[in-house]
Amino acid sequence: MVSKKVDLSVKIKDFKLKNPIITASGTYGYNNEFDAFCDVKKLGAVVTKGITVEARAGNDGDRIFETTGGMINRIGLENVGIQTFIEEKLPVLQKCGIDFILNVAGSTPENYIELAKIAQENNFKAIELNVSCPNVKCGCIEYGVNKQALYELVLMVRKHFDNCLIVKLSPNVTSPEEMATAAQSAGADAVSAINTVRGMGIKLDFVNGEFRKTSVAGGLSGKTIKPVALSFVDRISKVIDIPIIGMGGIYTLNDVFEFFSVGAKAVQIGTANFTHPDIAEKLVDDLEKFMIENNFKTIDELQKKLMEA
Repeated sequence: MVSKKVDLSVKIKDFKLKNPIITASGTYGYNNEFDAFCDVKKLGAVVTKGITVEARAGNDGDRIFETTGGMINRIGLENVGIQTFIEEKLPVLQKCGIDFILNVAGSTPENYIELAKIAQENNFKAIELNVSCPNVKCGCIEYGVNKQALYELVLMVRKHFDNCLIVKLSPNVTSPEEMATAAQSAGADAVSAINTVRGMGIKLDFVNGEFRKTSVAGGLSGKTIKPVALSFVDRISKVIDIPIIGMGGIYTLNDVFEFFSVGAKAVQIGTANFTHPDIAEKLVDDLEKFMIENNFKTIDELQKKLMEA
């Protein structure tokens, strides 16, 4: 659906999204993998798989466990590494005209700084600092659960990256407010929330008089975490004034509106992409249709109305 009657655009620093529907890191590949299902160029942006300095093979063993209302993953940040991304994945993004946010992760502050420098050298419009992945042995969530460590890391990255800096927050903390405030104080332009919640899936079989157990411990996502995500976004919206990108169990336009109503300026679609690969484009169309039919001219106008509800 194309219309000149409404303005769906959202601006975060100098990064202008054509609409607030973004696909989450780790659920949409690197560039145009979903072209067979939808027009990726219609989306606000695609967040890349988490990229590290060197390529990573990810975790051994079972990586995915389906559970009621969601899934548990322990992928372990499998990715091609930043140089291969630039050589092989970036040209496709540029050729196709897909707006993207580079998700970056590291084991040490130096890793994050190197990635920030490379992103700056290549004039990437936006990066999302992954400080919340629970599926690696060191780095990431180590910074995301300690407000001082998070502050210092964001501050260092900020010195080397001038464009839009988004910090992806972990729900596995006691005080979301402290973590969000630390990110803002250190220079973040926006925060995204939430990453997966720590969880475990267990399957028991009883064979020949013996129990056999299969388990996957990792990050829980999907519809089941939406109440946690909404609470998190609501809480941090009261203590920071930079944009919040909400995520966690979004499948419908009403889910999007719920996140807008608690302070989110944009949303990311994650687990739903696996079962409904065209869902992000559908949400863009549904959002535009709703705004036209109900005389909303801009996203800001719609979000203000939802906040007042």
